[in-house]
Amino acid sequence: MTDRDLAELAKTFNQDIIAEFRANDGKVGGQFEGADLLLLHTTGAKSGEQRISPLAYFDIDGKLIIIGSFAGAPVSPAWVHNLRANPAARIEIGTDAYDVTARELPAEERDALFDKVTAKAPGFAEYQSKTTRVIPLFELQRGRSARAAATATTT
Repeated sequence: MTDRDLAELAKTFNQDIIAEFRANDGKVGGQFEGADLLLLHTTGAKSGEQRISPLAYFDIDGKLIIIGSFAGAPVSPAWVHNLRANPAARIEIGTDAYDVTARELPAEERDALFDKVTAKAPGFAEYQSKTTRVIPLFELQRGRSARAAATATTT
């Protein structure tokens, strides 16, 4: 199977999860049944196009946290690159949708919260053990996105 074939399979898999999520008020079955999932809308760093990624999320110490694990792959998922280029995003949780600003956690804060994430979902510790890169954590802060704030200041 080629990289292109794998990319198409992943795209179809994500599209199916997105459709199920929206059809069932944010709930999905299968391997993600009972998991807290959100849909993250980012702007493509290179393309400028809108991208949607279904992701697990955690509420830890009052912070909404997402994890760039990519199942322990040697590279981060595309949405990580997109958020680093443009932290303004939108999320869907259940039937609610709102703008957020993503903040990548600095090393010390990331390390402290990663232990709390893995206490809730041990699979993420396994993913970290499979790669030499440090799996990044992002906090999604609710409110006007950076894009909306920039638009408001220029009008």
